[in-house]
Amino acid sequence: MTDQTRNTIHVEDAKILSHDAYEGDQFILRLHAPKTAAEAQPGSFVHIRCAERLPMRRPISIMRTDPKQGEITLLYKALGEGTRALGERKVGETLSLMGPIGKPFSFNPERKRPLLIGGGVGMPPMVFIADHLKDDKKFEPFVILGSEVPFPFKVQPSQHMINGLAPDVIGTMPLMEDWGIACRLASLQGYPGCFEGYVTDLARTWLDGLSEDERNEVEIFSCGPHPMLEAVAKLAVEYDLPCQVSLEEFMACAVGGCAGCVVKVETDNGPAMQRVCVDGPVFDARRVF
Repeated sequence: MTDQTRNTIHVEDAKILSHDAYEGDQFILRLHAPKTAAEAQPGSFVHIRCAERLPMRRPISIMRTDPKQGEITLLYKALGEGTRALGERKVGETLSLMGPIGKPFSFNPERKRPLLIGGGVGMPPMVFIADHLKDDKKFEPFVILGSEVPFPFKVQPSQHMINGLAPDVIGTMPLMEDWGIACRLASLQGYPGCFEGYVTDLARTWLDGLSEDERNEVEIFSCGPHPMLEAVAKLAVEYDLPCQVSLEEFMACAVGGCAGCVVKVETDNGPAMQRVCVDGPVFDARRVF
């Protein structure tokens, strides 16, 4: 385990405060987990035991925290046996979780225009970053969220104008609008108000609308499906921008012991196999793609 994540992982019984289902087998789960809420940072995840009959835990990214209330919020999609079982859990029940786990994102104050790109269940870490930065006047984030199923929130028109975008591309996440953060949504499903195309197409449109000096203030942060992250990494190279990505991998222990989630990473000393759970999940995009 890395020094950065040592002594920050707790095992706690988290009470389910709310558990809401959305189209596309998506769920937003709010838990009372004060130890995790106090330590979590953007990029952190938890390892949850979804049901008593399933001893193997599942990793889920943290979307929001409320340290004062001791709460964390997760967004997940029911795909396999574990997450389908999790979707059946009721308000008032308790879940065993380990967290917060992982190396978080880092922020450079000289790169004051963070470009946050989240796809599908990769949206939560981007929401967490936006929440983390919303009161820091040094940063002016722009958030791009993409999904091929209906978004797990009611899309609403944005009051933030974006240069270069068609006037009908105005859909945003209500939470971002409440926070005063510019945001646009992308999909290939023709959802009203959303950009018709990939998240990287929308990102390129936004980047092309910036001056050279403004582009030099951009750093990209991203989480989502592997092909999307590859495309985001290529976009970062194309515009010569720093880029951090949060990887999603199957894992067993989630604390660095089993080495079941290793990926190849280019280090200063050559290629090495590193663990997504504790060496990541956040990596420099150029080192993993």
